Amino acid sequence: DSAEINIELPETEFNSFESHDQNKKAFSLPLEKLAAMGLVSPRNPKSHIAEEYRGIKRPLLMNIENSSDNEVENANLIMVTSSVQGEGKTFSAINLMLSISMEKGKTVLFVDADIAKASAGRLLGLPDDSPGIIDVIENDNVGLEDVILPTNIPNVKLIPAGKINEHSTELLASERMQHLMKELSARYPDRVIIFDSPPFLQTSEASVLANFMGQVMFVVESEKTSPDMVSQAVGQIGDDKIVGMVLNKTRKYPWDRHLHGYGYGYGYGYGSDRGRTSDSQAV
Repeated sequence: DSAEINIELPETEFNSFESHDQNKKAFSLPLEKLAAMGLVSPRNPKSHIAEEYRGIKRPLLMNIENSSDNEVENANLIMVTSSVQGEGKTFSAINLMLSISMEKGKTVLFVDADIAKASAGRLLGLPDDSPGIIDVIENDNVGLEDVILPTNIPNVKLIPAGKINEHSTELLASERMQHLMKELSARYPDRVIIFDSPPFLQTSEASVLANFMGQVMFVVESEKTSPDMVSQAVGQIGDDKIVGMVLNKTRKYPWDRHLHGYGYGYGYGYGSDRGRTSDSQAV
């Protein structure tokens, strides 16, 4: 793939908005741990999972490039979600982030927008008390520059979920959130912004968050999630969004070399889960 680059390339300057990131210590993503769990590794760009995500990311990137022709607003805002818990949306969101990080001329901002669970943050090793997107929305004196974390992958940055907030639906639907989303989409045309979202049928936050997105990557667990559940969830997404499906945890048969099963366990709900050690596991 001619668009792939090596992780060792020097860092691209993001812009003045985050210029003070030069003084921040880079957060070290646990790349070896993630690779051992079966996720994409920038250090092994020819792995089977890396090849699969080349096929998944390509139409998403093409939609961003052709957004003016398609009349899609905020095409660089991509939400990764599912109908219910356990389908592997966080696994898929992180894989998408790692795969796009290998693209030449692209930067990636990964937002853990599943406020109640912050599963992505735990999988990536972020402390539970890391300030994040919900803190920016709730507090006028907290800016995006205060919560964006540079990482050991030069063109990848993170925004944690932030503190648990039982009013997260209202905060995500606020004018401040709308302003932040427009700011992120318009200011950084070379950046892909990936949101790990809550599941649609178990929360109200997901449908609110979808209003700001240009694209939705919908993860469906093979042989488990019913078509009715998918239809009910997708029916909550506006017609002005580009929606793509990813079939996850497909069963691999000896005679089919092209199928690959992957995913991990995922629990959902407000409560004490944010303080526990994650029991997520690659399968």
